[in-house]
This record gives sequence, C-alpha cells and structure tokens, in this order.
Amino acid sequence: MSRRLRKKGFTLIEAVMGIAFMGIVLLGLAQLFCLSVMNNQRSGNVTNASFLAQQEIDLMRNYTADELRAATSNPIDEQVDINSDGTIDFRRITQVKSKGFNWSVEILVFSPAQLSADVNELIANPDPNKVRAQIATIISR
Repeated sequence: MSRRLRKKGFTLIEAVMGIAFMGIVLLGLAQLFCLSVMNNQRSGNVTNASFLAQQEIDLMRNYTADELRAATSNPIDEQVDINSDGTIDFRRITQVKSKGFNWSVEILVFSPAQLSADVNELIANPDPNKVRAQIATIISR
C-alpha cells in the first residue's frame, strides 16, 4: 500500500521544475510578441513614408512647366503631420532638377528624428540618415 501512495501525484521538485519551464517558455513568447509589435510599427512607418512620397510625385505630375521650373530653385522641405495631432510625423524633401523639357524629381521622406538635420546633408547622404522612403521619377512637358 505504501508503494502505491508514493507513486501518485508529483513531488514538490517536479512541480517547481514544471512551473519554471513554463515561465521560461512564456518569457520567450513575450519577447517574440514585443519584437513583432515593433516590426509592425516600423513597417507602418515605411508604408506611410512611401505613401507621402508617392502623393507628392502625383501632385507634381499635375504641375505646369512654369511651376516645375520654379520648383528647381531650392529643395522643398516640409514637415508633415499625418493625423493632425500637432506632432510632426515625417520630414519630406522634394528636389527638382531641370533637363531641358524634362524634370528629374526626387522625394526623400525621413523620420522626425531628422528635423534638425541640414537639408543638403540629408539629400547628399540619405541612407546614413535613415531615409524611410526614396522615390525618383522624370516628368516631361
């Protein structure tokens, strides 16, 4: 009878080891969850930046030749607040270069961390400054 009683149930050490193992597994899953949330946020930022760049190109495709010529003088530097909450979400820089009856348009979109950076530095070195979106096209008239 005493042998049967000893074999029933778990010992305290087995129970503690099981709880510790489950804790380690759940901790790993929690880290994976946090990583996936951060990646989703980053991909959302890249998607929004790409949309802002494409939106500017679509707008510039409707410009007249005179408006495009006027845009070649200086890069257009904009601070964009997507959801109108008073916080700048992106910095969009548009550079237009004239080539006869063609205009080369390049749009760079940066995170708000680059708000204080020099425009010419961002144009010259977009990758080290963590550009979120970079789209170029040619518009002809």
